Amino acid sequence: MKEPIDVVITWVDGQDRELAEKRKQYVESDELEHDDTGGATRYASIGEIWWCVASINRFAPWVHHIYIVTDGQDPQLTPFLEESFPEGYIPMDIVDHRQIFRGFEQYLPTFNSLSIETMLWRIPGLSRHFIEMNDDFMFSAPVSPDDFFLAGDTPVCYATWACLPLVRMTRIIKRCMEGRPKVTFKGNMIAAAQIAGNRWTFLKIRHAARPLVRDTFEECLGQHSDLIERNIRHRFRHIEQFHAEELHYLHLARRNRLCVRSPKGLLFYLEPKDKKNYVLRKLARLKRGSYKFCCFNNLNLATEQDLCEIKAAIANILKISVK
Repeated sequence: MKEPIDVVITWVDGQDRELAEKRKQYVESDELEHDDTGGATRYASIGEIWWCVASINRFAPWVHHIYIVTDGQDPQLTPFLEESFPEGYIPMDIVDHRQIFRGFEQYLPTFNSLSIETMLWRIPGLSRHFIEMNDDFMFSAPVSPDDFFLAGDTPVCYATWACLPLVRMTRIIKRCMEGRPKVTFKGNMIAAAQIAGNRWTFLKIRHAARPLVRDTFEECLGQHSDLIERNIRHRFRHIEQFHAEELHYLHLARRNRLCVRSPKGLLFYLEPKDKKNYVLRKLARLKRGSYKFCCFNNLNLATEQDLCEIKAAIANILKISVK
């Protein structure tokens, strides 16, 4: 793959009191009481963005440019990068929500990851091929462009095909048992599949890096402003929303321009649990395995001891100083 490949990272500093107060101003019901819509856990941050950007510089130095998308915030990464990569690091820019929501400013501010992801392809100067990452994701081993894009303009989607009717049935059963419809990653993917006209299957996308094609978003969304507005009008995550990346991938799959690859053995996922030595056992697997991708979720809920172990493991993998 000779064309430039950029990386786009969505980030929010959950410790920012001004942003927290801004969220409260736009609450219309009980969004802040539920983690699936706007609970504090959705915005919690303990510095994962530093690990994410460091991992790109360490294991994907071929990346052309890094864009960090945020709402008037700045992670202040330059001193850290200068110290960790004195030989030089990948160029980086902070992109404000106003830049990607140009023409749709009436829907700002937004506190909704689904809305923001719907607009990432509109970053000025973004390369045609780009990789989307969340700030809780990092590379844990060297990766190459072929891990994300194959010859012939084909993105690699780390996912598995799933039966749409079966998943919909199980979701209905869970909704009856829990008494409240929840906003879920899977539900948003199903909504996208329905928009695409899929009746039997959808892609169950894993929490890995997502290789994307800007032109495909232009075809799926750029020419359909009604779809864009449907997805970005909610300031907090909403059950009516669809997963924009799922729609993008299904569009490519119908044109035989998508490689679906299982992340099994490549993706390491860690979410702290209240089980004895759980984190230590998981980290031992990380050291033994050949994982290329790591996702650390809800680290703000980890015990102090577990967090120290996690940070030590990350420092060892990335060869950086982790505070």
